Amino acid sequence: MGEGITNEQLFEFMTKMYGDLNGKINSMNRAMQEMRENMAIMKENMATKQDIVRLENKMDTNHRALYDGYKLTYEKLTMLEEKVNEIDKKVEKQDVEIRVIKGANS
Repeated sequence: MGEGITNEQLFEFMTKMYGDLNGKINSMNRAMQEMRENMAIMKENMATKQDIVRLENKMDTNHRALYDGYKLTYEKLTMLEEKVNEIDKKVEKQDVEIRVIKGANS
């Protein structure tokens, strides 16, 4: 052995180092376990490709329904405008007829 180091001192030093290493290894194992748990939670909360496709299909269906509603509303509005124009023409014609009748009576 080297000068000034006894077997007992060497044994104590190695025991202390073993304890320190063992503590660090345990600490690393706990940290790794926490990371695994966090990753599992993140994985549960992540949307899968299947979820995204389902949402896209739902959005597409909703978009089509909104477009169909808009189209029906536009068609109905156009039809109502035509009816209002027809009624306006009839009112103008009747207004002219009333003036003619009043003019003939005067």
